Amino acid sequence: MKVMVLFSGGVDSTTCLALAVRAHGAGNVIALSISYGQKHSREIEAARKIASYYNVDWKQLDLSTIFVDSDCSLLSSSCEEIPKETYAEQLIETGGKPVSTYVPFRNGLFIASAASMALSLGCEIIYYGPHADDAAGNAYPDCSEEFNDAMKTAVYIGSGKQLCIKAPFVDKTKKDIVKLGIELDVPYELTWSCYEGGNNPCGVCGTCRDRQNAFLANGVQDPLIK
Repeated sequence: MKVMVLFSGGVDSTTCLALAVRAHGAGNVIALSISYGQKHSREIEAARKIASYYNVDWKQLDLSTIFVDSDCSLLSSSCEEIPKETYAEQLIETGGKPVSTYVPFRNGLFIASAASMALSLGCEIIYYGPHADDAAGNAYPDCSEEFNDAMKTAVYIGSGKQLCIKAPFVDKTKKDIVKLGIELDVPYELTWSCYEGGNNPCGVCGTCRDRQNAFLANGVQDPLIK
């Protein structure tokens, strides 16, 4: 059975990739990395290295033109600064609306695009890595269980019941993901999560904070922290 993994090169999607390789074998896994106009290329570079590490087929897709009118702070077209507060602090400022690093309907677009490619490539499953921490408080609504259930149904019906969506971490925390990844010997030293570019993670953006806390909660140091 051939499967596709939506693959950013971060902690969650890399752990997802490791699961897919274990379940289906590297020869049956396609990793799909999507450019969306982000301010740096570090996560794409990380994805390339990790795909090579697992010896899986790696494909890229550029959807950046879709987001040219967005002012999401992650995008190169935006003048907004990337927030340095926790997601909880940011949600207080937004009044419960998605945080400024939410790329409009990104997961919906990524899943729909991946579904079309997956069908053409003979895949039967698409894996992706949303988790409960990102969905909490409506920070990233396209990471919620409700959203996942709706997309799962849409893709299954729209593909003529040929394609399934799997989100193994949708009800898990990042701590849970790292715990599993450690058990699977995931090469976290190759991953990249920080919203900023540069040689080292900034350590203070929302995703850096969540990542560091997840490793510490498992009693280990994030391998990217020098």
